[in-house]
Amino acid sequence: MGGQALSEADPISLNELGLDALEAGDIEQAIRHFVAATGSDPGEPGLWINLATAHRVAGNDAAERQALEAALAIDQLHLMARLRLAELHERRREPGGATDHWAVFLGICSTIPNQTAELRERVAHGAKFVEDQRRRLGKSLADGLAPALDQATERDRRRAAAAADLMAGQRKIYANQCHGFHYPFLPADEFFDRGEFPWLDQLEAGTKSIRQELEAILASADPGLTPYIDMPPGTPGNLWSELDKSPNWSALHLWRDGERIDAVCDRAPLTAALVEQLQLARIPGRAPAVFFSILKAGKRIPPHTGVTNIRSIVHLGLMTPEGCGFRVGGEVRQWREGEAFVFDDTIEHEAWNDSDEDRAVLILDCWNPHLSAAEQAIILKMFAVSEGQRPDRPMRG
Repeated sequence: MGGQALSEADPISLNELGLDALEAGDIEQAIRHFVAATGSDPGEPGLWINLATAHRVAGNDAAERQALEAALAIDQLHLMARLRLAELHERRREPGGATDHWAVFLGICSTIPNQTAELRERVAHGAKFVEDQRRRLGKSLADGLAPALDQATERDRRRAAAAADLMAGQRKIYANQCHGFHYPFLPADEFFDRGEFPWLDQLEAGTKSIRQELEAILASADPGLTPYIDMPPGTPGNLWSELDKSPNWSALHLWRDGERIDAVCDRAPLTAALVEQLQLARIPGRAPAVFFSILKAGKRIPPHTGVTNIRSIVHLGLMTPEGCGFRVGGEVRQWREGEAFVFDDTIEHEAWNDSDEDRAVLILDCWNPHLSAAEQAIILKMFAVSEGQRPDRPMRG
């Protein structure tokens, strides 16, 4: 068949001729047929894939890439084009391009049910390649940034390390999810910088007395603990159902919804006196909450988010056996007796106690440090007005 006749043939026939030539090992003829087929029907990605295959057999990487990119120009989610480009970049030892295409390939495959054995094999290879590259990038970033991070402040070090982990695909960034009042545009800090809360030293200094009071309460005939989760009858099943009315996660409140519980404070007078000196959020009918939180051995608190981002949550470690952990967003910390940290509970968080002892912490809430004093006053008026109260209603101590 002459060149002129070939160019005028339909793309299906040209493609068949190309496949026959490819099977026969006549690569040059196969390429001629596939080029003519793509010229006749440039909008059919399968023709470009066949042309890329012929160039691959011929060892022409540049031409193969051009043909595969032409297929992607028609359909960015073309599975075979992504696979072949991932393999091409990997073969050429171009890890950046290979990682990008393998990642898209894996994303496409995640939507495909009942995968063939061959496809599962490719998926496994791609997943391992991506994970290996991310691990190498993570190590390179850690090694390369170590001198600068050693000189950085705690805040800058945490933020830069999180950015490096994000770049390496080793973590994700969590946003605020408020189930109640959401104050716009506050930074979504997972753990707040300790420097924002100078009174934490005062709280930590009282750890011994606080723990002794808690131990005495727990050793009494009636500690007064109640399940932290207590849903109304008839509540549909949800993530809290397993802990509903369960002693596996229990609490003893000294303050609740801004109200001082005198009977409990009388049982822990040193703790109550210390709390009254701290710079907590004081919102009538809402805050602060101050309570001992007990998580039984072997139990977990599922991932969840809190009510409002205008507050920050303080944890002071009291009884902290090994095997306990606490995750906020992408960062995991351990509780340590006598150490306090502050976090934003509207960012997904969870807790676990994998030890054979109960874990106990003191929990308090204070203002989000990114709110100015003027904003705090405005928020108080907002709540007062919304509840039909006088905007200038005095705060309780």
